[in-house]
Amino acid sequence: MKKLFKILALAIAVALVFCSCSNKTFSTSKNDDSSPAGNYSSAGENNIDADNSGDSVSDSNGSLVKFTMENGGSFVVELYPQYAPETVNNFKKLVSAGFYDGLTFHRVVDGFMAQGGSSDGLGYEGSSETITGEFALNGFSQNTLSHTRGVISMARSSEYDSASSQFFICYDDASFLDGSYAAFGKVIEGMEVVDGFLEVERRYNSSGELASPVDPIIIEKAEVI
Repeated sequence: MKKLFKILALAIAVALVFCSCSNKTFSTSKNDDSSPAGNYSSAGENNIDADNSGDSVSDSNGSLVKFTMENGGSFVVELYPQYAPETVNNFKKLVSAGFYDGLTFHRVVDGFMAQGGSSDGLGYEGSSETITGEFALNGFSQNTLSHTRGVISMARSSEYDSASSQFFICYDDASFLDGSYAAFGKVIEGMEVVDGFLEVERRYNSSGELASPVDPIIIEKAEVI
């Protein structure tokens, strides 16, 4: 019975990703942006094997993006353009422009993922440009990167080509998203910092998820390194 409840909860969570990513079609997560930053964990860095479902990606020569959080913790994402080139280029462009600096992780779901990159901090808005959805369901078979722990992927609305700036990082195996969302990189250092987001007090959003941080989880700076 517990297993059934877990499956149902994940099914609801993945359905909600549809409403969490492109302009004006985002989730209804609420977040009090006037609150001070939370004291979430940042106990150093931890190298993570970048192998994914048998695909060796650690030697992909992809760019590295470092996220420094307001509380001082940091984590590094390796980008894999061989799977999703337009997605990687868009992400790097936004990072280089300072788009993510000062934004938050507005949606944190136990056993599923942490989502950020919303320009309004609520999950409704993104950047001004949308990109092609680089996943099999959209006719893009090149992207075989699986949604396993630490993998970063683009959130979107029900429109396949609606991703803009919002992204999510998987906490556990979320391979049921494979082929439906554009995975494009993986956390290779500091995953324990992302895990620390789960320690922040959260409130229920209007979709019934215990997912909206009471104190904002703020990205101080994102940079290509």
